[in-house]
Amino acid sequence: MRLGRAGRDVLLVERNKIGGQCLHSRCMVTCALTDAARTIRNAESLHERGIINTIPSVSFPDLINEMGGVQEKIASVLEEETRRAGVGLVYGREGRLEGATLYLDDEETPCDAVIAATGSLPAIPDLDGISLPGVYTYQTMASCMALPERLAIVGGGIAAAEFAYIFSTFGSEVTVITRNTFLKGFNEKMRQVALRDLKGVRLFEETDILAINGPGHVSSVMIRDSGGEHDLGADAVLIAAGLIPRSDMLHGLEKGSHGEVVVDRQMRTSVEGVYACGDVTGPPYLTPVARKEGMVAADNILGRDCEMDYTGIPLAMNLTKDYVSMSLHHPDAVTLTAPAPVGPGSFWEVSGAGTGMAQIEVNAADGRLTGIAAAAPGAAGTLSYLSYLVREGCTVFDFDDFVGVHPSSDGVSGLIRFAADWLKSRHPSE
Repeated sequence: MRLGRAGRDVLLVERNKIGGQCLHSRCMVTCALTDAARTIRNAESLHERGIINTIPSVSFPDLINEMGGVQEKIASVLEEETRRAGVGLVYGREGRLEGATLYLDDEETPCDAVIAATGSLPAIPDLDGISLPGVYTYQTMASCMALPERLAIVGGGIAAAEFAYIFSTFGSEVTVITRNTFLKGFNEKMRQVALRDLKGVRLFEETDILAINGPGHVSSVMIRDSGGEHDLGADAVLIAAGLIPRSDMLHGLEKGSHGEVVVDRQMRTSVEGVYACGDVTGPPYLTPVARKEGMVAADNILGRDCEMDYTGIPLAMNLTKDYVSMSLHHPDAVTLTAPAPVGPGSFWEVSGAGTGMAQIEVNAADGRLTGIAAAAPGAAGTLSYLSYLVREGCTVFDFDDFVGVHPSSDGVSGLIRFAADWLKSRHPSE
């Protein structure tokens, strides 16, 4: 769209549906399912207090069907916007590169530049029984038309946590099996809050999955932990063990050990005139990063000198609350943490001390913010803007005249103002 609006002749080749994995099998799927799960979880909280009389249950087939209708609506809007930007669309064909030569299926197609944005695929472990009916990935989970009674999730990252929250709230008995620490590398304070959202989920950390068993359909998974080998009953298995770049149709380009296309900060590949962006270039596998990389590639094709900046990219997860964090990893930063305030979406969580948390990292020498984190309703929107300010070198003193919205579940801005007063009290003459 950026190239089309600039007057270039642009062709977008899409084998399946416009919007890619984010719309059809990843981000929007978890949005749809999480919205339903949060409704049930909030109803449970009100029911426990005697405020409402019943807890709703989910009709899983209807949920999947209605979700598909919304996805098609979004896709139609996206297609209209894309065409209006001057971009031509070709559906049902696959682009293939042989160096700088582009083929649509087997037809050579002349072009001045190519952007490869072929995405990623689920990482599938090599296990006996991996092909049994009842084994799903994020790409195929929507084909599960009945709510599993016992769901085993293989993986320990954000996707595993989100699906564990969704299906446990819907009523499935959920077991998470991970070879490492669950949510390894996630902000530790937020990890502890997240575990409260995952009440009832059985968690096996530092555990290997050995096989998926079943006479024609999944019936159990075999695991090995510190206590030995165990057979866990399951009628469905969700593989959430990460992603791998989808680059098998890109030939003659330099690639890394996992198949990721190697690019520089201008998103140029090893072949002149060929650019790449998004998941096919490897981690962090985030939609906002892919979008920005695509714009950087487009700008460089247009002759604008532009580089991708990966500094301070926020990391997000959605359970009952939004979990968002970013850090510049400054070695001298001081970390301040506080409970999140009461606001929309958290009033009824006060008695259970479940309003969430806010955290900032600040350089005590000059007051510069070097990191922020929050677990609270609506944190995703708030911290998107605050992350930008952190990257721009904002200090806690810049918030002296800040007047926020009340009521709000945002605790980060208040913590920033507290940090400013704290630093001034340490250096009263400055």
